[in-house]
Order: sequence, then C-alpha cells, then structure tokens
Amino acid sequence: MSSSSQNTPASPALARWIAHSLRQNPPRAKSLVMTVFGDSIALRGGSVWLGSLIALLAQFGISERLVRTAVYRLNDEGWLESVREGRRSQYRLSAQGERRFLRAHHRVYASPSSQWDGRWTLVHVLTSATSAQKLLLKKELMWEGFAAIAPSLFAYPGEKNEALRELLQRTRTSKIVTILSATDAGLTNAVPLSTQVSTAWPLKEARLAYKKFLSRFESLQQLLSAENGIQPEQAFVLRTLLIHDYRRALLTDPNLPNELLGSEWPGEAAYTLSQAIYKKIEKAADKQVATILSLEQLDVPPIDKRFTQRFP
Repeated sequence: MSSSSQNTPASPALARWIAHSLRQNPPRAKSLVMTVFGDSIALRGGSVWLGSLIALLAQFGISERLVRTAVYRLNDEGWLESVREGRRSQYRLSAQGERRFLRAHHRVYASPSSQWDGRWTLVHVLTSATSAQKLLLKKELMWEGFAAIAPSLFAYPGEKNEALRELLQRTRTSKIVTILSATDAGLTNAVPLSTQVSTAWPLKEARLAYKKFLSRFESLQQLLSAENGIQPEQAFVLRTLLIHDYRRALLTDPNLPNELLGSEWPGEAAYTLSQAIYKKIEKAADKQVATILSLEQLDVPPIDKRFTQRFP
C-alpha cells in the first residue's frame, strides 16, 4: 500500500459492503475486543488505553458502554489485566491470555497445511474426575480439536503437548488425566481410528462455516480489486471483520491433517482468500491503529517483529 493511502477518500462501494456486513453479521463486543487485541493491539506493545479501545470499536458501531462491559468481563475471566493511572485505565493481555493468544495467533495466520506421521494423542479422563471437571475438560479438549471417541477418551491426530500442558495447568486437572501417544496397530479386520473422522469430528459444521466465509469475503475481494487505494479507517474495519469471521470459522475446524480431510476441504481456500485480502489492506489498517493509539500516548510502539509475517 502506498504512503498516499492516508489521503485516499473513503470508497462508497466499500462503505456499503461494511454497512451491509455489520447489519447482517453484527459482531459481539466482547468477541470483537479480543479480535482487535489479537490483530492490532498485540502487534504494538500489547497494551491500550481504554479510551483508544473505545475509539477503535466505535468504528463498528459498538457503544462505549458495551466496550467497558466487555473489558470488565474479560478482565474478570483472566484474559486481560488493567493498570489505573489517575482516572484512566490501560488494558493488556494477562500472562494466561498471552499464552493462549500466541497459540491462537499461529493458528489464524499460519498456513493450515500439515503433515501427519500417523500418531494419535489420546487423553483418558480418570474415574476420579468430578462431573464438573469432566465437562470442563470436554469443552477445552474439543476447542483444541480433540474428539470424544468413547465416554472418557479423547483423540487428536498429531502432537498436542504444548496445548495440553497449558490447558491442564490452567484448569488444574493434570491429576485426573492420562495422556498417551499411539498408532494404529494395523490388525486385520480391526477398524482404524481414522475411519471415525467424519463422524467423531464436526467437519460438516466447519465446512459450512468456511463456505459462508468464502461467499461473504469473495465479494469483498472483488470490490478491493477495483480500488486503487484504500482509506486507513476502512482498511482497519475490513481487516478486523476479516479476521473476526475467519477466526470464528476456525473455531469450528478441528484442524486435522490434510490426509484425513480429502482434496475438497474448503479450509485451504479460506486461508488463501484471507491471505490475499489481508496483504492488500494490511499497511493501511496499521496506519489507522497507530493514529488512534497516538491520541492517548506520545510514543506508539512499532510493530513487533514476531508479528510481521502474518499470512506468509
């Protein structure tokens, strides 16, 4: 994006797309706060004054009251932590939130292509676990892409040690699980675990989510191809909506190896589309973020080098 994008007038066509998108798929304030933190704030030091966050989300029609409520809840849930300076509050990801964010960051911005060595990670929840612990583990494991292949047995095709280590520490459940690494024995007439993929994992839900995403953002890509430049404010709104919806689609995707998904899996197409749109509007969107942050802080941190290779 050229340096003249700062003076580029707003595009009526993009304004209509944004307005229609916000009417048809209004984002929830709490979820949108996390998207903005992950895609914009974390890149520039990881902290933001509440007033700046309110200004950023106002571009989506999110009221100040809803932003305040969202950050208070995220703070209570351990995602964010705050520091007060007089009457002002500054928010940043907590240590726990940052660990989860870094894993999610890789999932969102890295290519979904993966090779599989045929090994499975198995998590067995022991009978000593309480009902509450079992429900909590089921929710957390399914978020990580595991599937329940038996009442107390969860499986994932691949290695998940880092994610499991963080999950068990955070939920304090390491004493009630056994974790194994296994391969199919290949015995004649025995049913391989890989044959259960289409029934044990929510692939239909993920396929539908990806198709909805592709339908929505292919139209945006067509509009962007007709634009010579893009206004920073519109770029920021579009980039945030792109990542917000792509992240929502990813949440339905168990992120299985390509060998288990087949050639028609739409996840690769969704990534390629996200990559193309993101690259086109990335720099202009970053300018808008820096502009808003500079309203409340003299020195806006440069983009962290760890995040300069988004959608490589």
